[in-house]
Amino acid sequence: MRYIVRQKIFSLRDSFTIKDEFENDVYIVKSQLLSFGNKLRIFDTQENELCFIEQQLFRLMAEYNIYTEGELSATVKKKFALFKNDFDITSSKGQYYVDGSLFAYEFNIYKDGKLVGSVSKKYFSFSDTYGVEINDEEDQLLILALVIVIDMVCHNNKN
Repeated sequence: MRYIVRQKIFSLRDSFTIKDEFENDVYIVKSQLLSFGNKLRIFDTQENELCFIEQQLFRLMAEYNIYTEGELSATVKKKFALFKNDFDITSSKGQYYVDGSLFAYEFNIYKDGKLVGSVSKKYFSFSDTYGVEINDEEDQLLILALVIVIDMVCHNNKN
């Protein structure tokens, strides 16, 4: 399945939609205003909460927890690495690995050694726009949450 993640560059509150390949809204992402650390919630189009992303504070390197259906689904920890972005991702659904460019505009996501998703930033846009392709048999919501966390860690100066 293909998704388009488009986030406004100039926004008081991080709120954006995730669209399918036909430009239909599929998910709505909203950040929690006035909170310590980044906290985001992913909703379906009927405003039902599906996922919660929470930054863990007081860590040397960025760390996020991803919850789906109230249960911890994954923990994403930025690893110290020169000249590349590297992450330790543990999940109840398998071991994930991210491989890609230094600036995290193009990368692939692997689960248990198998390619499950690829991400590519679209340039020359008035918003941060990513094309995300995910294997149909994978947990679409979890992979999208991983993409959002990786973008926050690599491109957000609030970390």
